[in-house]
Amino acid sequence: MAAAALVGGSAATAVAAPAQAPEAPTVPAGEAPTEVGATASSANMRLTDSTPKQGSFASATALNSDLAFQGDYAYAGNYNGFAVYDLSRPDAPELVTQVTCLGAQNDVSVYGDVLVLSTDSVRSDASCESTAVPGATAQVWEGLKIFDISDPLAPEYVAAVKTTCGSHTNTLVPDEDTGSLLVYVSSYGPNAATPNCQPPHDAISIVDIPLDAMEDAALLDVPVIFPEGGFEGVPGTVRGPTSGCHDITSYVDLDIAAGACMGDGVLFDISDPRAPVVTERVQDASFAFWHSATFNNDGTKVVFTDELGGGGAPTCTAEVGPERGADAIYDIVDGELEFGSYYKIPRHQTATENCVAHNGSLLPVEGRDVMVQAWYQGGISVFDFTDSANPREIAWFDRGPLSTEALVVGGSWSAYWYDGRVYSNDIQQGFDVLTLRGSAFAQARHVELGRLNPQMQGAYASWRDSRQG
Repeated sequence: MAAAALVGGSAATAVAAPAQAPEAPTVPAGEAPTEVGATASSANMRLTDSTPKQGSFASATALNSDLAFQGDYAYAGNYNGFAVYDLSRPDAPELVTQVTCLGAQNDVSVYGDVLVLSTDSVRSDASCESTAVPGATAQVWEGLKIFDISDPLAPEYVAAVKTTCGSHTNTLVPDEDTGSLLVYVSSYGPNAATPNCQPPHDAISIVDIPLDAMEDAALLDVPVIFPEGGFEGVPGTVRGPTSGCHDITSYVDLDIAAGACMGDGVLFDISDPRAPVVTERVQDASFAFWHSATFNNDGTKVVFTDELGGGGAPTCTAEVGPERGADAIYDIVDGELEFGSYYKIPRHQTATENCVAHNGSLLPVEGRDVMVQAWYQGGISVFDFTDSANPREIAWFDRGPLSTEALVVGGSWSAYWYDGRVYSNDIQQGFDVLTLRGSAFAQARHVELGRLNPQMQGAYASWRDSRQG
């Protein structure tokens, strides 16, 4: 059976008109488990496999971070490096190699033979054996590390590019005209005492990686995206000023990108990928920290997340409420962002569970806008936001707290749909595989993406058209 594909970077060339969507299920909110080791879920979502952290990644301080996928492999970041899993048996993935390369967060993206790793930790040098040094040190390194993954079982470290304020996350933007892979580097947190991260920092970095000579990767530009300054913040509140971006998500097929930039939600025109231009900015009084952005398939909506508490606080409680530490769904109307509603998981978590909106991706469901998302120790939620004003949860999975005595940072960092499964990188528990059952997800189970990066979206081609072709 021919399968659907992701247009960006794949063999698919067009996006078909949406067909009649399957009916979204109605699931009860349920109760979050409160005991260590317990699990709970909706009836249509099931954990099928979990691979524990091991070796140099096993300690509680070696946090699992973001995920990327290509072919039959998943690339899983960890504060101490990255791991590669063989997904040829998707319900029983095999850890095939683990690369120790120190320098958090080690968020990862892949494109062809290129793997990009983000270092947002002030290091003594660019080597994988570097040590952490004080930010005020005169000679430091942080930025992008580039690996050749032509053999996924034996990644080769080939280049490093230092960037201002490091690289908290990275966004891939292929430049077909020049044969390069551009990387938009998001970073933030300037400090006058740190030579590599001086204020103001209203910019991103752009790194150019020649696809035929990735060892020649170099810094292309450091464009100022807020020439008049970003959001000034609100003194005495959790709403701090904008001084860089946390995440940028590219949608190259549509020449647009969305930025989550601390105090600002942003749209970019990337028709000239070497000179992105901000076209729209919004603020939200309920948002403490604009963290990430996900377009719907048509590029007519953006789901922004608010990482209230920085990912280390218990914000999924009755006291915090449903509109803080949540998603904000915006419609794009004539190039402007129009607020639709908030979405937050409907289960309150305990005071020892860090929980807030975090990383996720679309499910390829024709005619509907459906997203799977990680909520740290709040678990994993699948929600339908076809109606921007009335999003609703349609599947979920949740583990109990890591401890009932003290807050131990953990839970799902990232949860993404890839080739018929949900894969999650749990900070402490390891690499998880989950399945979704029911007619609402039947089409999605037949879609083969070929590649998925957390901050590089492409359009899903029609499942029906691909099946016929």
